[in-house]
Amino acid sequence: MNIFLSQAWVIVLMSVLLIGSVFMAVHHAEVIAHKVGEPFGTLILAVCVTVIEVALIVSMMLSGGVGSELIARDAVFAAIMIVVNGVIGLSIFLGGLKHRELSFRLEGTNPALSVLIALATFTLVLPVFTTSSDGPTYTSGQLIFIGCISLVLYGTFVFIQTVRHRDYFLPVQEIQKNDSNAHAAPPDAAKAWVSGSLLAVSLVLVVGLAKALSPSIERALQSVGAPKAVVGIAIAALVLLPESIAALRSALSNRLQTSLNLALGSALASIGLTIPVVALVSVWFSIPLSLGVNPVGLVLLFLTMIVGILTLATGRTTMLQGVVHLVIFFSYLFLTLIP
Repeated sequence: MNIFLSQAWVIVLMSVLLIGSVFMAVHHAEVIAHKVGEPFGTLILAVCVTVIEVALIVSMMLSGGVGSELIARDAVFAAIMIVVNGVIGLSIFLGGLKHRELSFRLEGTNPALSVLIALATFTLVLPVFTTSSDGPTYTSGQLIFIGCISLVLYGTFVFIQTVRHRDYFLPVQEIQKNDSNAHAAPPDAAKAWVSGSLLAVSLVLVVGLAKALSPSIERALQSVGAPKAVVGIAIAALVLLPESIAALRSALSNRLQTSLNLALGSALASIGLTIPVVALVSVWFSIPLSLGVNPVGLVLLFLTMIVGILTLATGRTTMLQGVVHLVIFFSYLFLTLIP
């Protein structure tokens, strides 16, 4: 009994340290983002969040526990559902509740959504229908190909966002005068360098703590009989929480474009950067990897993308669109716990 309690305290302590490291990493990423400005700021946040997500996924894959071949699929699918339905839905709902109507740039959001749809299809849908391997899986050659095209799509989007058409991703209207966070002076170079150093330390801590906690998380889920997909939801929710809060703050300040940049950027990085790394680890260490979602997941993903297209079709939204996305999100959570 004493051994059990001591192990429980160690797990709780390490979990607190892990969550604290994630928040510390995103905080310092936000400092750097404020220094470089939009849209580079949201890009930095998305990449840092993805590094954390990759560390958690790879550590669990290498642990080789039961269902480890599904962890990448569950985490990426959860990230898409949380971002597109949870974060965007709540941002639109709360922003619409406060400001009645929110506006954004079609030139930036529609291309981002089109890249997300392509990445989600290649990663989560196509493996269900390929025939070169058994089950919803890719062969090693197919994994390498999918990893390469994921990088190409994400890299092209980043080029468009930061170089070629940077203005497409800037807020459509002036930031409100009462938004003190938006008008705060950017940090000086010294503070930015300190934040950069602490960001690197935070990411190293996240990787180490995630690897140490992986076996304990799996044993805890087995003891309570929770579905394996809950691990993916937990990973995605953990790494997306700080950025989701930033997106909600932007929407409440009537800056839906910034909110969409954060949300869609996170979803794109979650696939475009995670899948190549996971594919490389799978091929290099000969670890089985199953990416295709089940029929329920296919229906929810299709519904999410159709509703997302309609939501972002006009450049204006109200709280109604937010409610639709939130209903899809809670349906996803419910059907994950009770398949």
